[in-house]
Amino acid sequence: KTAAISIHMFLNTSCCLSVHSEFLDIVDVDMMRMPNEINKTQHHTTFYNSDSLIVRRGQEFQVKITFNRPYKPASDKFAVEFVIGSTPQYSKGTYIPVFPTQERQSSWAGRITNTSENTVTMGITPTPDCIVGKYYMYVAVVTPFGIRRTRKDDSRNLYILFNPWASADAVFLDDETERQECVMNEMGIIYHGAYDDIAERDWNYGQFNYGVLDACLYIMDKAAMPITNRGDPIKVTRKASAMLNSHDDEGVLVGNWTGDYTYGVAPTSWTGSTEILLSYATSKMPVCYAQCWVYAAVFNTFLRCLGIPSRVVTNYYSAHDNDGNLKTDIILHDNGRIDRNRTKDSIWNYHCWNECYMSRPDLPAGFGGWQVVDATPQETSDGMYRCGPASVQAIKHGQMCYPFDAAFVFAEVNSDVVFYSRSKEGTMEPVKVNQTHVGRMVLTKAPGDVTRRDITDQYKFPEGHKEERTVLEKAEEFGCQREKSNPPDADVDLVLPTLEVTVGNDFELSLEFINRSDQRRVVDIYISGSVVYYTGVTSTEFLFSDPTVTIGPNKSVKEVVVVESKNYMKHLVEQANLNFIATGKVKETGQIVTAMKVVTLHNPKLSVELSGGARVSEEMMATVEFTNPFTFGLEGVYIRMEGPGLMMPKSKYYSLIPAGSTLTWTEYFSPLRAGSTRVMVTLDCPALRQVRGQASVTIQP
Repeated sequence: KTAAISIHMFLNTSCCLSVHSEFLDIVDVDMMRMPNEINKTQHHTTFYNSDSLIVRRGQEFQVKITFNRPYKPASDKFAVEFVIGSTPQYSKGTYIPVFPTQERQSSWAGRITNTSENTVTMGITPTPDCIVGKYYMYVAVVTPFGIRRTRKDDSRNLYILFNPWASADAVFLDDETERQECVMNEMGIIYHGAYDDIAERDWNYGQFNYGVLDACLYIMDKAAMPITNRGDPIKVTRKASAMLNSHDDEGVLVGNWTGDYTYGVAPTSWTGSTEILLSYATSKMPVCYAQCWVYAAVFNTFLRCLGIPSRVVTNYYSAHDNDGNLKTDIILHDNGRIDRNRTKDSIWNYHCWNECYMSRPDLPAGFGGWQVVDATPQETSDGMYRCGPASVQAIKHGQMCYPFDAAFVFAEVNSDVVFYSRSKEGTMEPVKVNQTHVGRMVLTKAPGDVTRRDITDQYKFPEGHKEERTVLEKAEEFGCQREKSNPPDADVDLVLPTLEVTVGNDFELSLEFINRSDQRRVVDIYISGSVVYYTGVTSTEFLFSDPTVTIGPNKSVKEVVVVESKNYMKHLVEQANLNFIATGKVKETGQIVTAMKVVTLHNPKLSVELSGGARVSEEMMATVEFTNPFTFGLEGVYIRMEGPGLMMPKSKYYSLIPAGSTLTWTEYFSPLRAGSTRVMVTLDCPALRQVRGQASVTIQP
């Protein structure tokens, strides 16, 4: 008799206590699953709010088995069995017996680490490439009457995750500071705004919150992802990039860029991922609504929860190129004024995606490490709305043929902005090429800090660097078209200032014209001010001016345009961006001058105050205060609040906040665990999006 237990026996036997006490029988199984016990502390899973055992692959964990008498290695035979999926099979790695003796081992190593009277402690090491997910565990013993096995019991379920601490795991990240940030940190900062006026959005990833791990596994179930693929981070991240959006597959989030969020939650209102993931897992329906940072933030929760190191990155001036070339085309009339009807390509003020860390055995050496994945539905890849994983190294070096979707991401950070002059006959002539506007800056949160980290150099060589030209030439070999002509620069420069403007204020826009020639220059200039979505799409033009400017030789002249709030306020869309484009023609030379500037209007702030003992399980109070600074009432106002380790998401609705009045909302909570954390709050209504506040606190044990 051996402990090679077939799956048929597994299905057909049950356990009852032997009347023959001399035969080995199972009395109790202790999974050692408490947060303070050895398994969760060694496997970095203490923070998961779950009663089940959660461990990481490629690393030993312990279970204690109590028998009816002392275990005798020479004559007693038992095995610990793990099964996953609906039809477990040994050959597929979905049924794994683990044996205590050296003579008999399976793919997962087993050994007895301690024996004390009737109790045996067994060390079990799953392979570093095993399937990630929820397993059921059984203990089986060989008796003269056949094999006895423990009954199915939820207390013996366990979750096995990816392991960035194990050198043999594909997601191994050999940097403890990065691991603490990209796997263990729940508090995110997501960058938005404009590259010269960067704004921050706090986000609670909440990857350890109750129910989130099950929700992440449900996403793979909903995608009907084969169980056997769930140990491969390349396949898991590619499948998830499709499943985080609701296109094609009833995935997690419905995108909405219209400004009308009547039937869901405005993207700017969310404070974290927990509510979204739990809602999806409970209702089995896509959650409304998301824009790029919401997709990236929830995807980040999914990746960190399963143990894949990940971070959210923001690309400022991200090209959304509809025809797959490396050009963003802006069409001008022959007098230099922009032709809005014919200008179709858009440049997003910013776009958020994710990077996840893994080896890439499917690519040549050197292309592992950080990989771009993007769940925002922009373009299809192999017939579905998904993007990645694309090697950041491959993007930097122009290796566009490597899977997956490197060419698309390359264009997002490397497009040239080409201005064409369209004659009355319809011919198009390139008159200006801007090679530095797109992919101006790529940011992510610095590990272990609340500051930002500029990672532009990981995506591209410095502008003008000889390597940069080589990369662009290589990209052309792979079929990316660029603008070859190089029209001479005008000898008049046009500079738009960097402005910080609070929503509702009037301000002045000062255009500086610098004449670098030895002769007088006269410029017919067209200044357009538009309210734009952050995707670069124009909502309404609210300002137009067409002065003629005369500049003396080697002199500069300022032209001031007054922007009145009454003209832009009634047209504002969320994220309150104003886009100014100045284009014109130098009379003497016919050369084109252009300048573009996005002004992000700053919203009023919320104040958040915390009071109370700041100790685990002791009641505390969060007080939110907001004053409506406008001359009109704010209707349909939602406020949301949450904090990692402090409270689950809470929300409150106010039908009206009258002009000039103040609201106060107080919420009581009891911290769940010690450490530094913060409460994050948003206020959102149709007339005013993206009002935020936060308060930091250190909770004592």
